[in-house]
Amino acid sequence: MKVTIHPSKLSGIIQAPASKSSMQRACAAALLRKGETIIHNPGHSNDDKAAVGIIKALGAEVEHINEALKVISHGIHHMEKEINCGESGLSIRMFTPLVALSDKEITINGSGSLVMRPMGFFDEILPQLGVKVKSNAGKLPMVVQGPLLPANIEIDGSLSSQFLTGLLMAYGTSQNPSARGTLDSHSTVVSIKVRNLKSKPYIDLTLDVMKHFGLRVPENKNYEEFIFYNEYPRNQPTSPPINYTVESDWSGGAFLLVAGAIAGPITVRGLDLTSTQADKSIVDALMAANAGIAMDVKGIQLHPAEMNGFYFDATDSPDLFPPLVALAAYCKGDTTIKGVNRLTHKESNRALTLQDEFDKMGVTIDLQDDYMVIHGGEIVKGADVHSHHDHRIAMACAVAGLKADSEMVIEEAQAVKKSYPDFYNDLKKLGADVSLPYQHFNL
Repeated sequence: MKVTIHPSKLSGIIQAPASKSSMQRACAAALLRKGETIIHNPGHSNDDKAAVGIIKALGAEVEHINEALKVISHGIHHMEKEINCGESGLSIRMFTPLVALSDKEITINGSGSLVMRPMGFFDEILPQLGVKVKSNAGKLPMVVQGPLLPANIEIDGSLSSQFLTGLLMAYGTSQNPSARGTLDSHSTVVSIKVRNLKSKPYIDLTLDVMKHFGLRVPENKNYEEFIFYNEYPRNQPTSPPINYTVESDWSGGAFLLVAGAIAGPITVRGLDLTSTQADKSIVDALMAANAGIAMDVKGIQLHPAEMNGFYFDATDSPDLFPPLVALAAYCKGDTTIKGVNRLTHKESNRALTLQDEFDKMGVTIDLQDDYMVIHGGEIVKGADVHSHHDHRIAMACAVAGLKADSEMVIEEAQAVKKSYPDFYNDLKKLGADVSLPYQHFNL
């Protein structure tokens, strides 16, 4: 599908989308928690839908009630022999250890770029926890059979913190954490040691969700060791219903904020400055760029200003690379972003994809080891670009097109459905001139 972005001036107020990071974790926790959960402000991206489909396949009852989801769970009870994670990297990494809590054999699969992502982590770690694993040479599909028995392990957290998220939830749910040796009630039961952990704020989000849902929360030793003590989860079968509100998404909101800085003025509502989401650091980047930004209780206001190149470390927030590149294209001078090594195993190799697509716009990007240097300040050219089936690349190209010298035509623009299906319509609400195929107007 092609979407055309014409040079535009934005104005108005917009609500940031629901966070798929928060939504998917809530779905997992609602499955693990026995009882009823009401999830407010649920997302409806493809990744969110994948998470809902997974918990249904694992035995949860899910019902839409007005603008909320009601989830009733009795724990993990496989209703199907296979779960499909779509293209969601978080779902495959988070739900695999949870599936392994059961003694039933189940196949875990996905689609699109997910089938090419490395899953060798599970081949290495799950057998240490008593889980049988059969994978396709470290790729999907995988077949796992538990039950997972928590034990002292050490993992490498450099590829993604999402693997750790799944293990923390599995350990926090297991009804017999001392299966490998009972200790007294004040002793350490098991721990997960972690080397080179990236995206630590996402682990904070995981721990917050675990606490909210009454799962056993480990002691966090400086993100290098997570210690589970000999106690049972607070949640019992008779636990009363709980409510959880999905946060607004800083990852998707970042594109709106950058759009406002380039072509505003606009106000973005719903983004919590106290959130544990890593991508709230987009505010720091906007300030470093001298963007026109102000914050109050009504939201975050953005307006165009003369912006300068800046330095930003995106190691813990690699999803910010695409909106930061769009921002840097309109900043005078060079912008340097650290964390390129985190971009290889995304929906595309984002470093190379950003380099290729922004080159078509006349924006030169140099890659130097773990650094990306964007040479901004020149006229951004309208061009025919391609999303590479990557939602964040599509949105970055769209935002860059708002003040280009001519129209920006985005091929495979429907990739935004993965995380922010309302993106183009939200731009239109703000006054952007967006040409959508009629049949796809409501993405």
